[in-house]
Amino acid sequence: MAPRVLISDSLSPTAVDIFKSRGIDVTFEPGLGKDKEKLLSMIGDYDGLAIRSATKATEKLIAAADNLKVIGRAGIGVDNVDIPAATSRGIIVMNTPFGNSITTAEHAISMMLACARQIPAADNSTQAGKWEKSKFMGVEVTGKTLGLIGCGNIGSIVADRAIGLKMRVVAYDPFLTEERAIELGVDKVELDELLARADFITLHVPKTDKTANILSADAITKMKKGVRIINCARGGLVDENALRAALDSGHVAGAAMDVFAEEPATDNVLFGAPNLVCTPHLGAATTEAQENVALQVAEQMADFLTTGAVTNALNSPSISAEEAPRLAPFVKLAELVGSFAGQLTETAIEEITIEYAGDIAELNTQALSSAALAGVLRPLLSTVNVVSAPAMAKERGIALEETKRGQEGAYETYMRLTVTTERQKRSVAGTVFADGKPRLIQIKGINMEGEFGEHMLYVTNNDKPGFIGRLGTLLGTENINIATFNLGRAEKGDDAIALVQVDEPVSDDVLGKIEALENVVQAKRLSF
Repeated sequence: MAPRVLISDSLSPTAVDIFKSRGIDVTFEPGLGKDKEKLLSMIGDYDGLAIRSATKATEKLIAAADNLKVIGRAGIGVDNVDIPAATSRGIIVMNTPFGNSITTAEHAISMMLACARQIPAADNSTQAGKWEKSKFMGVEVTGKTLGLIGCGNIGSIVADRAIGLKMRVVAYDPFLTEERAIELGVDKVELDELLARADFITLHVPKTDKTANILSADAITKMKKGVRIINCARGGLVDENALRAALDSGHVAGAAMDVFAEEPATDNVLFGAPNLVCTPHLGAATTEAQENVALQVAEQMADFLTTGAVTNALNSPSISAEEAPRLAPFVKLAELVGSFAGQLTETAIEEITIEYAGDIAELNTQALSSAALAGVLRPLLSTVNVVSAPAMAKERGIALEETKRGQEGAYETYMRLTVTTERQKRSVAGTVFADGKPRLIQIKGINMEGEFGEHMLYVTNNDKPGFIGRLGTLLGTENINIATFNLGRAEKGDDAIALVQVDEPVSDDVLGKIEALENVVQAKRLSF
């Protein structure tokens, strides 16, 4: 029986043609995504679901998808897909991370220019029969400073176009190295410096815990008077209430918004603000981009449903059917080791070295290294996957080096990942035990064994008496239950590490209390 694919959003007809040419039975109902109940009643009959942004692949929908094997998102953002729910049901989630980069970058430049010259307002006035030439005094972009928050694939294209407009470009991106910044012709800065220097600020980051409201009320007060803000990335990166107040006061001279915290944005606090330009999430809305992402998602889904090939999956590495059973536990290890290192990294990464020893060195280490890279990058780049991770690392000037060797030390096989940043080197090593579960075996050169848990605390401290008791007492006082408690130290009285698995996330308040404990050097909250 031929695989069946449902297209529930407005995808280019190109996608339909590709599916049919590959022998796949395709149902094209572009408005179905808005009818949640009808979609819910139909989804159980299909092997694949191809969507854009209108369809919400929620936990409820996925639970009803008894035959679903793959969800393909034509575009980069997957905010509308419950990836953990899909993963738990064994459903591959794919996206097309590079299909609309140029289109989105061009829209950001267009919005910047429209905001600088008040074009929409001037157009409305002129077509209403007015001739208010003196009312619409704009500003030039030539010689002005553009601040990029995020300098990855789209951000780097915006930088190139802005430099062509004779603008100075400064960029804040924790993963951008000095070498890559020089290559792009941008000045790498910290966020506060960008806020202080920029005449225009444009955002090109995904929405994560670290980037949500990155342009907060406090951040806006640090900007120079007369700044203009452009957001064609994701809603929720800008505090809309704070931006409205700043537009009303004149501190922010203008804003151009393509995305909003709640969409569709039929009512928003920003509407009616002075010098505001709005578009309805048009960043990827060009004929060329829609053709590109439609073709890519259809090809990827067809390949998976007909041959089992996995491309651009956010929850599965690219692994052939033959090697999957042996490789799978080590892929999980690589992702977890990478995530552990990534969550502890706060400054620009210059190099990642991955050492494979023993049996693991004989496996498909390319898939393992991609999984590890995705783990490292994901805390700040939520849309990264095991296929796009190497390209995203290269864009940011991050060097990757692999080494392989035979069995050494107490463990038959292990991998060690070392992250080199502008400030330090940090290594994390792990292995897979006979039960198939990944384990940590070394952190920063300190031997210790520990399991990965959903909620964890990583604490470095001076090895002095009383520390363990103080930490345990504090967690008990805060009603936080300890699942596991693993310790390691370099030497007696020297650097020590406590790795604590807890039953629920640790709040900022509790984390602050841990940091204030005697002899604590650093405390981090980790999640896996």
